[in-house]
Amino acid sequence: MSIKTRLLLSYIAMTVIPVILFVLVALGLYSVFLKNADGSGNQVFWKTTNERGDLVAGIKFMARTDPDRFADLKFLTSTDEQLKRLQVGLVVTKNQQITYASSLVDEKDLYQKLQETQVEPSEHDWGKGKWNNRFAVQKFDIGFADSSSGEVYLLTDMRPLLAGFRKLFPLLLLSLIIVIGLTNGILTFLMSRNLIRPLYALKHAAVQIKEGDLSHEVNLQRKDEIGELGAAFEEMRFRLNESIHLQLQYEENRKELISSISHDLKTPITGIKACVEGIQDGIAEGEKREKYIEMIAKKTDDMDRLIDELLLFSKLDLKRLPFHLEQVDLAAYMRDCAEELRLDPRLEGVAVGFSSNAGGPVQVVADREKLRRVIMNIIDNSLKYLDKADKKMRLELFDGASEATVKITDNGAGIEKESLPYVFDRFYRAEPSRNTDTGGSGIGLAIVKQMVEGQGGKVWAESQAGEGTSIYFTLPKTSHGGERS
Repeated sequence: MSIKTRLLLSYIAMTVIPVILFVLVALGLYSVFLKNADGSGNQVFWKTTNERGDLVAGIKFMARTDPDRFADLKFLTSTDEQLKRLQVGLVVTKNQQITYASSLVDEKDLYQKLQETQVEPSEHDWGKGKWNNRFAVQKFDIGFADSSSGEVYLLTDMRPLLAGFRKLFPLLLLSLIIVIGLTNGILTFLMSRNLIRPLYALKHAAVQIKEGDLSHEVNLQRKDEIGELGAAFEEMRFRLNESIHLQLQYEENRKELISSISHDLKTPITGIKACVEGIQDGIAEGEKREKYIEMIAKKTDDMDRLIDELLLFSKLDLKRLPFHLEQVDLAAYMRDCAEELRLDPRLEGVAVGFSSNAGGPVQVVADREKLRRVIMNIIDNSLKYLDKADKKMRLELFDGASEATVKITDNGAGIEKESLPYVFDRFYRAEPSRNTDTGGSGIGLAIVKQMVEGQGGKVWAESQAGEGTSIYFTLPKTSHGGERS
């Protein structure tokens, strides 16, 4: 449920619930305060009202059917006693003279005051009015048997009822204030707790993040706007934690990179230094001196090649090396590569084969220069481990629905199963020693991985120790080209 809906329901409840509670409280107070309003002390209000109504109806009926009864003093006295018990006074007039007046309304100039009272017609009786701010007046006109006219007045004393209302009204007002205050207070507390508690949880998580602790999960388990905020906050925490761990990993990798570079550069420098010292000390003379100079040149070339590879790998790792992607017929490209490799002096004595399952062109999107570097790095890596008399390499192309796969296989020493997952990691060498004469720089296959992935493909290796290694990479078959950085 959304916060907007919650607030709307809360506002409705703050209106409806106080009204219902106030009505219930008012009814309770009404029954409590008015049950003794007639002063008898032993009759409830509604019973008294019913009895009064019955007596008034009886008098009204007598006034219409037997008006001469109101000339009978005994009848009037008996009726008056019943009426006084109900706080009602009886007054009878005949020919503009009072013939009977209840002690309840014993007043001077009573007839004149009654005549001055405005009695409005009513469909339920012969007339009703109010006199002296005390009595509710009902008037019934009657005609006696001797053709004289008269009136019957019933005067209901309203003071006990008004006294009850005077006590009841402040309590009703107080009850209304209490009901509104309690209802709104409770609903406000529930709503605020429903909103504030998750906000405190978010605040606590924010404080933990500020202090560098990203281990506390934010799980509000809500489906409203605050729940969405909590989910976004949790995603931020997760990504921030992931980013920090990634930065720490990068830092560790940088340290490892510096250590590896230092080791790989120190090896040729040590050789160069030894050769220079031998020449300076006069130890190397004649052919030996020429051999030392050739060794210095070779070590210098190794250093230059290592530095170039490090710069290339650095650009690839930082995504700063652009890829000029274009449509390439991979079948023709691989066939040309196989022909060039057969003529390469470094592969003298190595049988290079090529095959393709495609009957025609295989169009892929690739960077020609980067693709050649990928193939040559794989070939160079394989050359270091060709340990058999009959040396073989084979290039194979497999045409797929959405991508083409290149497989380069050698029959060299192979790679141990436990080393296979790491051959594309930088500065990893399958052999335990770090001999650059056989192991290379350690970043050739790492560059292959970066370049293949930069062209939208993937790379992996399969090998069996003692039998050889196969390196696979894929390239996407799409119809658009362009520059990718």
